[in-house]
Amino acid sequence: MNASSVELAFGPGDVRLGLEARSWRDAVDQAGALLVSRGATTAGYTRRMLEVIETYGPYMVVAPGVALVHAKPGSDVRHNGAVILTFPDGVDFGHRRFDPVRAVVGIAVRRPDEHVTIIAAIARLLDSDGTIDALLSATDADALARGVAERLAEAGIAVDAPDAPHTA
Repeated sequence: MNASSVELAFGPGDVRLGLEARSWRDAVDQAGALLVSRGATTAGYTRRMLEVIETYGPYMVVAPGVALVHAKPGSDVRHNGAVILTFPDGVDFGHRRFDPVRAVVGIAVRRPDEHVTIIAAIARLLDSDGTIDALLSATDADALARGVAERLAEAGIAVDAPDAPHTA
């Protein structure tokens, strides 16, 4: 799959900063609810994200303070989408090295080939100098969304910012 042919819905309305979560399940539920409210998935996708972590453990905690939550493509994904939520107090996902998680990046992807392409692009983004610090210290959702969208576009992902305004 050529990355430039992969589209991802992501914009300011897909970012929520300064949230609280009682547990990793609560944090994943919040990411899933935002994916649902943005039209990317149905509630079934959120259940599948939770099941993946319950089955395989906290492997989705991919960097210090950052979890990249997702499930395999399925009929409960309406379109490719991403969300970012921050939890300043941190959430314990059970990862020995990278807890507490202060940012959850949730993704939903329709097709397996696009799934690999988008996860790889986000992983490269997170591996870039300063990206994690910027993510964890963000105070402006619009600026964070613009910066992430620009970096994904540089990686060849066609980012489509939905029109819905940022609400929190």
